[in-house]
Amino acid sequence: MKSALSLLACLVLFSVASIAAPKPEEFEEGVDYELVNPPQPTVDPSKVEVMEFFWYGCPHCYHFEPDLNAWLKKKPDNVDFVRQPAVFNARWAAHAKAFYTAEVLGVLDKVHADLYDAIQNKKQALESEAELAKFFVGHGIAENDFRNAYKSFAVDTKMRQAETAAARYGVTGTPNVIVNGKYRIAPQQAKSFPRMIAIMNDLIEKESTGAKDIQ
Repeated sequence: MKSALSLLACLVLFSVASIAAPKPEEFEEGVDYELVNPPQPTVDPSKVEVMEFFWYGCPHCYHFEPDLNAWLKKKPDNVDFVRQPAVFNARWAAHAKAFYTAEVLGVLDKVHADLYDAIQNKKQALESEAELAKFFVGHGIAENDFRNAYKSFAVDTKMRQAETAAARYGVTGTPNVIVNGKYRIAPQQAKSFPRMIAIMNDLIEKESTGAKDIQ
């Protein structure tokens, strides 16, 4: 008798919990995110690529960083994350060049947050070669190494690619996130940065499931 009552109690609790548990939010194309048309190729088709279009001078990008960094610490193993500087004018190009120079020098992880801090909080322009040289030297980079990287063929090539990237993905502002070359998420549609992350995760799961189905 006691076992029957215990089973009944468990069933009642399970039913109550099922009713109380909120349903996961469903995200809709055209409302929460847009399709990239045409879809763009990714570097590694075996992974789900997440690309963030950003600008160091964008306060919204700066405020998105904590949510994005928290997500990066626990992102799925099958996800490749790419930062993509947006280039819409000369000022944006200057900051993109700073990003690529840091990347070529192998110090991006060391200076990325400080570039945001210098521009957003310390109100430094960091648009000229001289200003950027001073910044990089302050981070332990020899001035000659900075100038060689800044003027290198590798940085020039990356800049040429960056100049056309936003148009190819239909990006007109920042921050924007592209999932697997197919979906574009903008804060205006997402409504909040945490919800932007939630949409990203939903689309990543969708793409991951599709990849498994193909295999």
